[in-house]
Amino acid sequence: MPSKYNVSSDIAKRTWNGVVYDSAVEMKFARDYIEPRLLSGELLKAERQIKYILQPSFKHNDMLIRPINYVADFVITYADGHQVVIDIKGMPDATAKLKRKLFFYRYPDIDYQWISYSKIDGGWITYEALAKARKARKKQRALDKKGK
Repeated sequence: MPSKYNVSSDIAKRTWNGVVYDSAVEMKFARDYIEPRLLSGELLKAERQIKYILQPSFKHNDMLIRPINYVADFVITYADGHQVVIDIKGMPDATAKLKRKLFFYRYPDIDYQWISYSKIDGGWITYEALAKARKARKKQRALDKKGK
């Protein structure tokens, strides 16, 4: 049975090259996007599960407040040296949206992207591009329905 995030408990569906990924979509991104670019030399390296501290722990009225951490799905380094922190997203929840805001605030100089897969939109695209395309399709469907 899939989890809340639609992750299969069957790890074979999210394993590639001996690595078990958090989701099948993450596995596909590593297999179909990262690996070919590593082999071609476009990417120098790709790391997984890199932790960033969004807010450190602190004390408040003798109570220890735990830190807020974010764990990146991937951190990729291109041949020209620039890095991109990537989170694979289908439909972000409120926690993901809040952590993204915190990440942007805490690490303003880091290129942080949400990446999605959309067959209808040509494959791997930014989540923002996917949301825009979905909105346009929804608007077009409404116009088509209205025109009938």
